[in-house]
Amino acid sequence: MTSLTLAKITRDNVGAACSIAVEPRQESYVAPVARSLAEAYAQPEIAWPRLILADGEPVGFVMGGFDPDSPIDYFRCGIWRLNVEAGRQGKGYGRFAVEAVLDEARRRDQRRATVLWIPGEHGPEAFYLRLGFRDTGTVHDGQHVGEIDL
Repeated sequence: MTSLTLAKITRDNVGAACSIAVEPRQESYVAPVARSLAEAYAQPEIAWPRLILADGEPVGFVMGGFDPDSPIDYFRCGIWRLNVEAGRQGKGYGRFAVEAVLDEARRRDQRRATVLWIPGEHGPEAFYLRLGFRDTGTVHDGQHVGEIDL
């Protein structure tokens, strides 16, 4: 059985994190990990970036965001990014990462989490809906806002 863990991004694994690349057809739906890490660096009190490891090997990246004072309610708690390496998808790594962010949200006493996605044939909408998120009907900058009760 594969052992799945999350690791904080450090100087020892930042290169591995930045090398995570999604399927080419998914590139227009999610920012590269390097951009996500730049955003995390600019907001260290809010961003929660993690490397997804399978048996100690990097297979993906996830970043949660926790800003309970945000004036925009769907930016208070949620998943900001999820990148699973091309060729490694469909093995439960994304589900594991989403559950880890939701567990962290619960640990922070949050009652709701959100995720935003760009709709499209190769986008992540169906994945998030299968995990229990529901489309709120809100669109932010072309992205649909999904939510899940915790």
